[in-house]
Amino acid sequence: MSADGWEWDETLYAGSATHYAAGRMPYPSILAEAVRSALGLDGRGRLLDVGCGPGSSTLLLAPLFETALGVDADADADMLAEAARRADWVGAINIEWRRLRAEELPADLGTFRVVTFAQSFHWMDQDLVADRVRGMLDPDGAWVHIHASTHRGVDGDDPLPHPRPPWDRIDELVAGYLGPVRRAGQGRLPAGTRSGEEEVMRRAGFTGPTRLDVGGGQIVGRTVDEVAAAVFSLSSSAPHLFGDRLPAFQAELHELLTRSSDSGRFAERTREIDVVIWYPGSTRP
Repeated sequence: MSADGWEWDETLYAGSATHYAAGRMPYPSILAEAVRSALGLDGRGRLLDVGCGPGSSTLLLAPLFETALGVDADADADMLAEAARRADWVGAINIEWRRLRAEELPADLGTFRVVTFAQSFHWMDQDLVADRVRGMLDPDGAWVHIHASTHRGVDGDDPLPHPRPPWDRIDELVAGYLGPVRRAGQGRLPAGTRSGEEEVMRRAGFTGPTRLDVGGGQIVGRTVDEVAAAVFSLSSSAPHLFGDRLPAFQAELHELLTRSSDSGRFAERTREIDVVIWYPGSTRP
């Protein structure tokens, strides 16, 4: 439980799985290369992706390892089903998926060369998870935390091929239905998600970090449906939060988006991704 009383529950991303896969901009391929280079990965070892969702980061990084395992606290298994579907689509045969809360680790999963957290660690009991994951890492292993915002691009007024999505008005529309305080599962987050990762990691005995800045600035085209999916991919506007008002919200959102672009197309510049690498001992690989 966080300091403001918020507690994780299984409805956090209920109904968001297909929206997440369709609405989040993909991680760039250079992210995998940056991680490979920083850690000297050579195709050996195991990857564990904690809070994997529909497998966005798992699928990108799995080719760097012998095997990969994605785990997610997925109440209805929709996220993991979407991850498995996407893995089948691209022919990724070295990945397994398991429904599991991070707080349940190590769960007899063994040890790993790398454990990744991509846009997920802030939802967890951080001290508990950091302590348990440290014991799951190989002696030359690493914890890789991927900080990113892939549902929307950077703000700006530089010319793009199509209009930017009207994110300020989208936020106002969501607040009109759900209230001004950020929703998350059955609770609210008036102060946002947890911070203080560095203190957590040092308390758990990790050393580092090594920081990598990856990508950012690429122009990405988006459709009305993709931007709408991005809205529903968020814990703060997951479909279940709207209850019986969901059809009305969907209609207003669609109207807002179609009025904002005559062509039905939008464009955004991607945000930079911050990769933070921690090590389980005093010696880095």
